[in-house]
Amino acid sequence: MKKISILICCSLLVTISFSQKRNEKKQKVEERKERIKRLIVQEEEGAIIFHRQTVFGFKLNTDGYSMFLEMGRMKTARKNNLYSLELGERKHPKEEKVPSLYPDGTPYIFGKINNFYYAKLGFAQQRLIGNKGNKNGVAVSAIYGGGFSAGLLKPYYIKVKDPQTSQLLDIKYNNNDSFFLEPGVIGGPTGFSKGFGEISFVPGVYGKVALRFDYGRYNELVSAVEVGVHMEAYTKKMDQMVYNKPKQLFFSAFAAIEFGSRK
Repeated sequence: MKKISILICCSLLVTISFSQKRNEKKQKVEERKERIKRLIVQEEEGAIIFHRQTVFGFKLNTDGYSMFLEMGRMKTARKNNLYSLELGERKHPKEEKVPSLYPDGTPYIFGKINNFYYAKLGFAQQRLIGNKGNKNGVAVSAIYGGGFSAGLLKPYYIKVKDPQTSQLLDIKYNNNDSFFLEPGVIGGPTGFSKGFGEISFVPGVYGKVALRFDYGRYNELVSAVEVGVHMEAYTKKMDQMVYNKPKQLFFSAFAAIEFGSRK
């Protein structure tokens, strides 16, 4: 009799446990269905809902150009964290290509001391200002953030012909070289790889604010235009052009076109 009672109790416990698990599973299924329904409604209304996004873009600055990769993580329905890597080149406003006086020469930038490249690692937040309204609308977001900027100065080399020996030389700027600023002996720039072994690294920081206009028809794809301004500050002055004062602070505006996907 005692054994029968124990078996009955065990059977009841198993039944109750199984019933609870079945109810919990059923509740989770219902919650998932309800969440999917809400997401579908939000997408139909134009809300951009995602957990992760990956964006690749090209940026045209008032003083150069760059390309970037951005990874996004959704925090709330209206706020996202963005992590980015950007590579680009900064041009001096006085840079201008001039023709070489030699018959077989190539155009070069007269008086240029260094190519100014940079690599940026940054963090930003994206806040949704206005939903699309519908799938064919435009979502507007504000973006603000900053990070670390590595300034890279590569000497600008040119080819010159010594008028006395007719020897071809690859030279860079220094205060004692008269050939560098003598147009009559300059045949043009050297190859792109010349000077890479002499790159100097200058650390800095940057900040930016921007507006992003996402016009993509489907929310799982990113098709956007971004406009804004940014500022960079470096630990030393960056020499770019002869007879022009080097700077540590750089301000510029930009426009970018962006493509990507969401999950």
